[in-house]
Amino acid sequence: MPKDLDVQRRLAISRVPIHKQDPEVRKANWDEVFLGFDLESAMVEASRCIQCPTAPCQQACPVGNDIPGAFALLEKGDVFGAAEKFRETSNLPELCGRLCPQERLCEGECVVAFAIRPNMHQEPPVSIGKLEAFVTDYQREHFGIPLPVLPAPTGHRVAVVGAGPAGLAVAEELAKLGHECTMYDAWPEPGGILLYGIPNFKLSKKVLTDKLTYLEKLGVKFVGNTWVGKDVTVDNLFEMGFDAVFVGTGAGLGGRLAIPGEDLRNIFAATEYLVRGNLRPDQLPEHMRDPLPKAKNVVVIGGGDTSMDCVRTAVRLGAEKVVCVYRRTEAEMLGRQEEREHARQEGVDFQFLTIPLRFVGDDDGNVAGVECQRMMLGEPDESGRRRPIPIPHSDFVIPADTVAIAIGYNADPMIKEAAPGVQTNRWNLVEVDRETHMTTRPGVFAGGDNVNGADLVVTALADGRRAAAAIHEYLETLPPKRR
Repeated sequence: MPKDLDVQRRLAISRVPIHKQDPEVRKANWDEVFLGFDLESAMVEASRCIQCPTAPCQQACPVGNDIPGAFALLEKGDVFGAAEKFRETSNLPELCGRLCPQERLCEGECVVAFAIRPNMHQEPPVSIGKLEAFVTDYQREHFGIPLPVLPAPTGHRVAVVGAGPAGLAVAEELAKLGHECTMYDAWPEPGGILLYGIPNFKLSKKVLTDKLTYLEKLGVKFVGNTWVGKDVTVDNLFEMGFDAVFVGTGAGLGGRLAIPGEDLRNIFAATEYLVRGNLRPDQLPEHMRDPLPKAKNVVVIGGGDTSMDCVRTAVRLGAEKVVCVYRRTEAEMLGRQEEREHARQEGVDFQFLTIPLRFVGDDDGNVAGVECQRMMLGEPDESGRRRPIPIPHSDFVIPADTVAIAIGYNADPMIKEAAPGVQTNRWNLVEVDRETHMTTRPGVFAGGDNVNGADLVVTALADGRRAAAAIHEYLETLPPKRR
């Protein structure tokens, strides 16, 4: 078939519906919202890709996934080949397919959404993320994640500090090259934000545990409950015989509002609220193992994806009223529209153009409400978003017996004590060579959110892959070792 006729045939295919749990059903469980494709519907959706030679979707992907190549295989029924195509460039395709904001990455550049059709009817982009998750899930569930043939051990040992997306990518890539990797993490179990930040209704924990099992088969070792900076330093790691260290500690310190009443009981940082609401007690540090208090009125402050995770967790924990307070309008929100839609469907109330002034307590020192003020938008600030301006005499109180604060994350300042000789900036972010991810201390590399600030899983993953290649080159300059 001539190319132009084939393109028109593909453009005539309507998007395959993406089925979800009904909101009233999913409010009562912790299962993933999306029910996924079957093989036949996935093949049809993949055939909507017009295989454009410039592949803007691939260019928009931080790890450069060959999306047209994967879909060319999938539309023929080669699910295994499609999954392997994604695994060529991504260490966590099952997770990225679920968690990436595809609407502003690959799907945001999909030509199918912009194409002019004879009937002028526009169609959404190809469901790239859902198909990426489908093919890699299908492979993992039917065949397992294929293990590579490993080379002879090099004898070199690498310590990976932080078992989140960047660190997991580093460990996998180096293990496949024959280097011994040990991952240290402050949490009891590995996974970082993937376990201790993403709720079950967005990411089934089995997807992560299957990946961790795969890494163990590659020889990667995990050491939990070890806070580098408190329990061990980078100097200690070199003294233990490691030849290089990768620091991927993320940006896990939640921001504070610094308003009166913030120290009242039952006011939580977003991460603590999420992990205590989503995980088993044995997966948590001892000081977080008590269950969250039963709440009727929950207020979540913030407008990103983490705040959506918090409000939707509150719904599943049985709150009668859940309110999200955000100081700008929805148009300025940085999180995914899909997540806000899910929250609305689940009954969450959004209070836009609203800022908290203070927390109101009861006689026992528990939070009882959030005193707020209405705002209006002024001129844009340095972020390009219009600055909120208070409206005089517009104060009001939202009842709250539990509050979660989700207003951003910062890097841990302890890195200065943990890694002497590693330069950080005024935001405690590690300074690196952007090509090699080497820090100012030879043999110490870094990547992910502790370099970039709070960002996406896929950008941390991309950092980890680049850093792993540079660490391998660095290790090759060292004298060979025997195991």
